[in-house]
Amino acid sequence: MRIAVVGSGYVGLVSGACFADFGHSVACVDTDEAKIAALQAGEIAIFEPGLNSLVADNAKAGRLTFSTNVAEAVAGAEVVFIAVGTPSRRGDGHADLSYVYDAARTIGRSIKQFTVVVTKSTVPVGTGDEVERLIREVNPEADFAVVSNPEFLREGAAIQDFKHPDRIVVGLDSERAKQVMTEVYRPLFLNQSPLFFVTRRTAELIKYAGNAFLAMKITFINEMADLCEAVDANVQDVARGIGLDNRIGMKFLNAGPGYGGSCFPKDTLALVKTARDHNSPVNLIETTVAINDNRKRAMARKIIAACGGSVRGKTIAILGLTFKPNTDDMRDAPSITIIQALQDNGAIIRAFDPEGMKPAARLLDNMQFGTDAYDVARGAHATVIVTEWNQFRSLDLAHLRTIMAEPVLVDLRNIYNRADAMAHGLMYSSIGRPEGAAPGHLAEAAE
Repeated sequence: MRIAVVGSGYVGLVSGACFADFGHSVACVDTDEAKIAALQAGEIAIFEPGLNSLVADNAKAGRLTFSTNVAEAVAGAEVVFIAVGTPSRRGDGHADLSYVYDAARTIGRSIKQFTVVVTKSTVPVGTGDEVERLIREVNPEADFAVVSNPEFLREGAAIQDFKHPDRIVVGLDSERAKQVMTEVYRPLFLNQSPLFFVTRRTAELIKYAGNAFLAMKITFINEMADLCEAVDANVQDVARGIGLDNRIGMKFLNAGPGYGGSCFPKDTLALVKTARDHNSPVNLIETTVAINDNRKRAMARKIIAACGGSVRGKTIAILGLTFKPNTDDMRDAPSITIIQALQDNGAIIRAFDPEGMKPAARLLDNMQFGTDAYDVARGAHATVIVTEWNQFRSLDLAHLRTIMAEPVLVDLRNIYNRADAMAHGLMYSSIGRPEGAAPGHLAEAAE
């Protein structure tokens, strides 16, 4: 099929490359001339494992092209995906839909045949109705259908998620559009279609509800971690003890410094605003947002406590800046708030991240960056693990101890255990685990 993807950022580029890999003819278009010129030259500004080769292979095969001519791409397409950004709007926290609506008007003016216009961007309930109205307004004679098809891509595993989805949510009310969307995703069909057809408004809400639920799950286990510290219990064992219940599940039960990234912060806030607008408040989600915001500064206080109550004039080595491993995304990363709070208390910050230092340099002032974990830890009064990159899972703790000014290791991801750290002469602080406690284990079944 002939597909146009309007917006060549993270979601648009991953989706376009994967659709092209399915065998479709895909034109990724964007009004950012510099971005398109870079893509045409084979340069990708975002870090996502496997994306460089996927884009290069499909561009070489002629299935994937890049252009700034939105009108031309839309005119020749059977399906047009809107994959532009929907950041939080300054001032009120609502999703900023200006890019979506601009794309809708441009698409409307360019439609030449029956076209399925698909909103892939994360948008509040009712956005599809407005997209349809705008297209009809600029082109009353257009033959089209508007569909909601939210993305569920995890940064760092986006290609795997796209090609092996647990579900593909499609919201529509048109039989013709249903047939087209079935054909778009047909390469994914094996024994059973992963397509889940619902109404357009239901599809829009599914995306927000899913992210909000996961955010609540993270926040819940973080609160349990605080309680574990107060009552001398082990949050990792609590997480496993409840996660083994298949009604709950193990995923998103890792205690840490709070959630960040491009989705959870803005989507939970947008859902809160939408609910208030419809006089149907979502109190659980409102509380989740507040707890997560407070937690990030609480992590800075935890680091200060581990340093004896003051970090003024002390050097703190930060390992990991991005909100999660295998991405260069710094949006709402816990590290930002933690570092700023430490700096407010007089700390000198040195940091290393395999992919996040360049974007971090644009967001944080008075930062020093190193070449690896040991480089930033040398002479530091504390080393803090903020993001659980694989590079930080096998540190030479004995060497770390010898190069630090003071032997303080603060593990905000619970990568290590206290006994090992202390055996190498380190003072160790983690999340929700009592001093000296060994993790629990499942008894082996009798033979």
